[in-house]
Amino acid sequence: MQPFSSQTVALVEDDADFRQALVERMTLEGLEVKAFAAAEPALKAVTADFSGVVVTDLRMPGLDGRQLLTRLQVLDPTLPVIMITGHGDIADAVAAMHDGAYDFVAKPFPFERLQDSLNRALEKRSLVLENRRLAALAAGDGGHELPLTGSSRAITALRATIAQIADARMDVLIEGETGVGKEAVARALHNGGRRRLAPFVAVNCGALPDGLIESELFGHELGAFAGAMRRRVGHVERAHNGSLFLDEVESMPLAVQVKMLRVLEEREIHPIGANEPRVLDLRILASAKIDLGEAARRGDFREDLFYRLNVVRLRVPPLRERREDIPLLFAQFLRRAADRHGVEPPSVTDGVRRRLLEEDWPGNIRELAHFAERVVLGLEDRSGVEDSGLSLPDRLHRFEGELLRGALQVHRGDIVAVLEEMRIPRKTLYDKLQRHGLKPADFRA
Repeated sequence: MQPFSSQTVALVEDDADFRQALVERMTLEGLEVKAFAAAEPALKAVTADFSGVVVTDLRMPGLDGRQLLTRLQVLDPTLPVIMITGHGDIADAVAAMHDGAYDFVAKPFPFERLQDSLNRALEKRSLVLENRRLAALAAGDGGHELPLTGSSRAITALRATIAQIADARMDVLIEGETGVGKEAVARALHNGGRRRLAPFVAVNCGALPDGLIESELFGHELGAFAGAMRRRVGHVERAHNGSLFLDEVESMPLAVQVKMLRVLEEREIHPIGANEPRVLDLRILASAKIDLGEAARRGDFREDLFYRLNVVRLRVPPLRERREDIPLLFAQFLRRAADRHGVEPPSVTDGVRRRLLEEDWPGNIRELAHFAERVVLGLEDRSGVEDSGLSLPDRLHRFEGELLRGALQVHRGDIVAVLEEMRIPRKTLYDKLQRHGLKPADFRA
């Protein structure tokens, strides 16, 4: 069987003439149509990785449309299924919508009505499959997003909280300095919950174009304003059944915050030019690099929107609060940068290692990744004694000393905390400190 494309429609219709008419019209619109006279053969052709949309009649001999919907949802609950029904069956079609159908059209209908539903469903399906691909890539790298890698107390506690609330229904406010990995936290929340097979839509509120913000977020109808030559599905609607990530939400204009408040309260949008609002099912994850509560008190952010977003608040720690994770993160970024440029990862010099341990990294994860890129390209000062010139025992001794020194610096000479981090017996730790000439008292504030 030939693989399905992303513009495929599986059409299930027992009326041969009506089926042929729909096939011809869909084909004229550039769609690849796989037509079936009954539900059973369609079920054999539609697999879990089916990249298109299913359009089915509601009333059919054998398996009817609602039974087909149930079977398809077992296969993939995010697969869009559009019902075709007669006027007398509208109540059943509405019930099918409650059961998970994407949409329904009632006979007789203008083809443009079905085409509009198909366009939205195909766009949603494409987004779902892309999110699955990205999630699979993330799972292949330790099972979580790279910025969440590490064994420090701060990042371990954050990962535990993410696991605890990933499947919860409440919205989440993610706070942290620039570059700490707030989007990685949002993706981890999405990928760890029941919405992981549905879209994850990330919106940078600070990068939305002036004058088009409402259209970008909420969409518009054909002819809603001058230049609206086609219907546009906004970012919010694209996140239906999934998660909407509002990055830098503090940058959202006050006028748009009013409409976003309605989305949070009512879970519905009103696209520009639409006659009726559209009800959505989505989880909202918002991030801010400032204290939104303080911004609300100053009047720079709507207070009611802040309180609506502030159901659960997660703080992402900066790198200076998780220094023991820096060597591992840097090694990962170094390997990725080397793979990207098709070269071997360079040896790490004493100078680079000292900088890793001593810098405050105000740009956090993003700055560390850029530093790794520059090291791979030879754009950083790589002076110092190269590890490659030493024997393996000497290299291990040097690395051990740097790890111990870094732990003492992070914990300010607290030997109990260092023992917990290193997970070695107390006597072994003291022997190693003596061997490297390190005294905990020298690191106490």
